[in-house]
Amino acid sequence: MSDKEGGRAEGRRARKVQESRAVMANAAVDLMLDRGLDQVTVEAISERADVSRRTFSRYFSGKEDAVVDTLRADYARINTALAARPPQETPLTAYYRALRGWLDDEPTAWHRRLPRSRDLLRLLHEEPALLPAYLRVQDEAQNESVAIVARRLGLDAERDLRPALAVSLAVGAFGTAVRFWTAPGEPAPLPQLIDAAFAALADEPAPTAPGTTTK
Repeated sequence: MSDKEGGRAEGRRARKVQESRAVMANAAVDLMLDRGLDQVTVEAISERADVSRRTFSRYFSGKEDAVVDTLRADYARINTALAARPPQETPLTAYYRALRGWLDDEPTAWHRRLPRSRDLLRLLHEEPALLPAYLRVQDEAQNESVAIVARRLGLDAERDLRPALAVSLAVGAFGTAVRFWTAPGEPAPLPQLIDAAFAALADEPAPTAPGTTTK
C-alpha cells in the first residue's frame, strides 16, 4: 500500500470513529432530553445507537461523558477555526471571528440544532451529575485554545500569562452570551448575543493604576 493509499485509509477510519462517536452522543442527548438523566442507562443509549455495550465503553466512560460529547465536538470546531485565523488578528478578534465562522459556515446544521442545544445547555446547570463531565470538556477546549493563541503570538503559554488571559476573556464573553441565550423567555439569537458580548469587551476602557487620577 502506498503512502497516499495509507493516508486515505487512515482518514476513512478516523471519519468512521467520529461518525460512530457522534451517533452514540446524539442518542445519549436525545434520551436525556426525553426522559431525564436519571432514567437513562448506558444500555438504552447503546440500543438507541445500535451498538453493543462494549462498543459504547470503548468511546465513553459513562452516560454523562456521552451526553456532553456533542459540546466537545463544537469546541473542537471552534478551535480549528481559531487556528485558521490570519496571524495578524488579535487573539480576541481571532476568537470572535472563529465563533462566528463556526456559526456561519454550517448554518443549516447549526440552526437545526439550536432548540436542542439550548435545552442541553440548560440541563447542564440543572443536573449536578453532568457538571464534572462538562467542566472537563470545557477545560480541555480552553487549554487547546490557549495553546493555539500562544503559537499565534510566539509565546510560551507556561511562562507568559497573555495567551491564557486573552482566551479567558474570549471564553467569558462567549459564556455570557450563552447564559443569556439559555435564560427563560424569548432571548435574542445567539450570534447577536455573541456580537454584543465582544463589543462590550472592546468598549471597556483600559484600567488605570491605583492612585492615578483621570481627567
